[in-house]
Amino acid sequence: MFNRLFRYSSYASAWLVLIVLAGIFISLYYYASDAIHEFGFWHFLTDPTWEVGEDDEGGVFGGLIPILGTLFSTVIAMIVAVPLAMGIALFLTEIAHEKLKAPVGIAIELLAAIPSIIYGMWALFFLGPVLQHLFGGQSNSLLTAGLVLAIMIIPFMAAITRDAMNTTPAVLKESAYAMGATRFEVVKDVIFPYARRGIIGSVILALGRALGETMAVAFVIGGVFRMPESLTQPTISIPVLLANNFGEAADLELSAMFYLALILFAISFATISIAKFFFLRERV
Repeated sequence: MFNRLFRYSSYASAWLVLIVLAGIFISLYYYASDAIHEFGFWHFLTDPTWEVGEDDEGGVFGGLIPILGTLFSTVIAMIVAVPLAMGIALFLTEIAHEKLKAPVGIAIELLAAIPSIIYGMWALFFLGPVLQHLFGGQSNSLLTAGLVLAIMIIPFMAAITRDAMNTTPAVLKESAYAMGATRFEVVKDVIFPYARRGIIGSVILALGRALGETMAVAFVIGGVFRMPESLTQPTISIPVLLANNFGEAADLELSAMFYLALILFAISFATISIAKFFFLRERV
């Protein structure tokens, strides 16, 4: 009886996840249907215009600027965060003294627990002005948004990568050292290959958070519907547009926002699906 109950509850839990995913997709598509029929797919992706009609019922809406803002800020974050997170994980697993591993590891976990709004406030009053002084432009910019995203995802990536590297059997590393391998060779040829899936998984999870982050980015990206001429100029992202304008939107503009949410959902889902495809393909 208990075995049957356990089996059915497991099936129900698995199906519940699929039902929730399907429900989210169907709901987004239903509310975005007006914008989909009005603007199509390719035109919506390539149109930089976002203008509400005079009667607040029509208008011209294109998703190019928020889509590019989301992608560019995420790319900046990943370029900065990936090598730093890998370096932190290597320091904690292979280089740091035993007395340093615990406090540094705790500090990384505490950074991961800080609410995103605090990162946004810090970036608004400190990071943004520093970047403006160094590179010119404006303090609220695409560059500031990308760097604050990087700072936010580094703790997640570093913690998961550290745990993945710690699963490498000590006998493999000791054998490599016994054969004359240097520390760099052990890391490159033993630790990285063994922990590869965990490392890639940490990157994918960090990428998912960077794509959907709202509050911290809303403080520093500028929130203006404009194509930035450089990294030091303000722009807008999909989550920021939804957070700032959703409460006041109506009719076609509201449908266009659901269209953007659907696109963001598709980007995130496609990224994770592609990653899982490669994991499953390599599994033996």
